[in-house]
Amino acid sequence: MQASWNGTVIAESDDIVVVEGNPYFPRAALKQEFFRDSSHTSSCGWKGTCRYWDVVVNGEVNANCAWSYETPKPAAAEITERVAFWKGVKVS
Repeated sequence: MQASWNGTVIAESDDIVVVEGNPYFPRAALKQEFFRDSSHTSSCGWKGTCRYWDVVVNGEVNANCAWSYETPKPAAAEITERVAFWKGVKVS
């Protein structure tokens, strides 16, 4: 699968885990040059604390459009070190 935004591939992998309809890519599949840390966090009762990244392509920013549960709760262990996308990032 590929994740792209503004016509640029930002992640690519055949090793995908789908949870709640969201494809999670391995962290190593991300093209790091397009990602920057965000201070935004959220929490999920069964997955744990979520952190976010902004995606920056050609100077345009898609804030908080990538997320990961760095240390998920045991019920969500399969998404450890994996990243999912939203906010206009196309996954195909």
